[in-house]
Amino acid sequence: MDPKKYIAVFCASSPKISAKYFEAATKASSAIIDAGYGIIYGGGSNGLMGAVADKALELNGSVKGVIPRFMVEVEWQHKKVEDMVLVETMHQRKELMVKNSTGILALPGGIGTLEELFEVLSLKKLGQYSHPVILLNTDGYFDGLIQLFKKMTDENFMRSIHNQMWSIVNTPEEIVDALKNASPWGKDAINFAAL
Repeated sequence: MDPKKYIAVFCASSPKISAKYFEAATKASSAIIDAGYGIIYGGGSNGLMGAVADKALELNGSVKGVIPRFMVEVEWQHKKVEDMVLVETMHQRKELMVKNSTGILALPGGIGTLEELFEVLSLKKLGQYSHPVILLNTDGYFDGLIQLFKKMTDENFMRSIHNQMWSIVNTPEEIVDALKNASPWGKDAINFAAL
């Protein structure tokens, strides 16, 4: 990795979603690149993944892709992203993205996006990931998840302090400030892991 700080972006690969999500993803990519960060993402060319990479490339930003070989074999990889790492498994993909990031941005997505997000939150809860985690709540997409987090807290499945592990923003313009102003969460957070 070069010395630039990279934000790992988790997001949808579906091309069938509403234009409002593409618009927000493009603006999010612009905000990250304009702030001097690079983007590390899942290497795809479709959906929000492709939109994020396309905008970053258009702005001459630094973009790193990480993609499993089976996805390359079915031609899902972004052909214009030159810095593309091929891995064998989805787990290795996520591990490299997280390891080489200095922050996480979750855009709207499906099961894969949520799986990536929840693994990072689990690592963070255990003090194994100290960087900011930001959810871009475009048009209330994550409202149901936010309600679930509240239920988890209300019913003592996690402590209220755990709600400091992430920040929720409603517009792409808020992302960079959220990255810079996130609550500190270091290795001592392990002390808060147990109920």
